[in-house]
Amino acid sequence: MRVRVATYNIRKCVGLDWRRSPERVLAVIDALEADIVVLQEADKRFGRRLAALSHLHLTDTDWSPVPLALHDGGIGWHGNAILVRGGVTVEEAHRVELPTLEPRGAVVADLAVGGAPLRVVGAHLGLTGGMRVRQAHRIVAALEGMAPRPTVIMGDMNNWQKNTGCIAVFAERYRLAPPQPTFHATRPVAALDRLAFSDGIDILGQGVAREGEARRASDHLPLWADLEVRPGHARAATTPAATAEIA
Repeated sequence: MRVRVATYNIRKCVGLDWRRSPERVLAVIDALEADIVVLQEADKRFGRRLAALSHLHLTDTDWSPVPLALHDGGIGWHGNAILVRGGVTVEEAHRVELPTLEPRGAVVADLAVGGAPLRVVGAHLGLTGGMRVRQAHRIVAALEGMAPRPTVIMGDMNNWQKNTGCIAVFAERYRLAPPQPTFHATRPVAALDRLAFSDGIDILGQGVAREGEARRASDHLPLWADLEVRPGHARAATTPAATAEIA
């Protein structure tokens, strides 16, 4: 089963022209032609944590948010959100608390794509190297406590080095897609946005969206990848989606 996934830090929908435009961000997301998109900074992380990209903006689109929000109007948790297109079924969602000095978390969605099971993890790691390492270990430990399933981890890792720190932690258990520069959007030199995947998944191709509005909709460029998901260990569930929190 083939699936296109993407990760995108949308900077609360504030572009490089300092104009907040959820519609512009959605146009960039649509142009990726992905089946599943992981977002960072989709909700404001402090105060009432209001949505920068809301259910209202998703009305009359092909996108549905995985149920992760803890308040009305939000589509994510600690800024992390997962959007899926029609044909992708949400079986279960998880929120993973991360060690930090500021609000941080990771989100997990168990999905069925064309009847095949797939687990998608979205994260936005911290600003210090030691904290990112601790957070990566926490994510890996949480996943090891779940039933086996082909898994892809995506997000803004905030790691300027390609193979050290938190990236090395993920590499102990997962394969890393080759780094692609996604930051800063005007002159991308840093591969802050990364993708890791488990056994049962092959990467067929990947790229960075560099054209048109992607160059000014956020300070990050979107990273996408085409994956081949081989039969996993879990059978697609038929029960409604549920959300769980892992401390």
